[in-house]
Amino acid sequence: MHGRVPGPLIRLDGVGCRLGRNQILSGISLTLLPGEIVTVIGPNGAGKTTLAKLVLDVLRPTEGGIDRASGLTIGYVPQRLMVDPALPLTVRRFMGLTQKNDRRAVDEALERTGVGGLANRQMSALSGGETQRVLLARAILRQPDLLVLDEPTQGVDVAGQVELFHLIRRLRDSMGCAVLMISHDLHIVMSATDRVLCLNHHVCCEGAPEVVANDPEYRRLFGVKGVRELAMYEHDLNHHEAHHGGHTHSKPDAA
Repeated sequence: MHGRVPGPLIRLDGVGCRLGRNQILSGISLTLLPGEIVTVIGPNGAGKTTLAKLVLDVLRPTEGGIDRASGLTIGYVPQRLMVDPALPLTVRRFMGLTQKNDRRAVDEALERTGVGGLANRQMSALSGGETQRVLLARAILRQPDLLVLDEPTQGVDVAGQVELFHLIRRLRDSMGCAVLMISHDLHIVMSATDRVLCLNHHVCCEGAPEVVANDPEYRRLFGVKGVRELAMYEHDLNHHEAHHGGHTHSKPDAA
């Protein structure tokens, strides 16, 4: 299924957000278009999750404005999910906690994210990679126009991160949705994103990954040498795709 909204999905114009006495974000302008993957990077405390909450309409801006396309549907993958080990909660039950879903649709979503065999597994027994794939399956059940992913590879090993980013691209290609991804590190996401927004309470720089990697502001924030240091990550992802024929393993990592 392709994205149903033809034009810009969300437009932020000079957006700022103040929480108490703290100015978390200021002067943020961003337009999200159907089919593109935009990654927001920045150091801890830069306001990345606050930006995600503004896009999700969980927070309201204290400055500027946000325009959303009519009928926009958003799927969300949170940064982490804490499940009480004593709570009996299977993957299938978790998938239907907030909305009633057709069993076939649930099974299809789990298959698409590579965890089709885990429907009866306890959520508390899942690895980090398996949990993220279940969360992603739950997000795509809504057939969203926009996927918002807050640090989707947290708790996943490096090999699993490459697999997960490849899966996200495949979902983008098949669904035609946009993806807004929050990350703290450009290295791993370099080959999985179309556009990068480097954030440190304001937009430090933005553009294609290679452009941002060589921007002095990015290099100052992250202490990296530029695009040469990122080349191996691009090579790793391309090598992975060539080796596996452009398909993600159905077996999730065991992070």
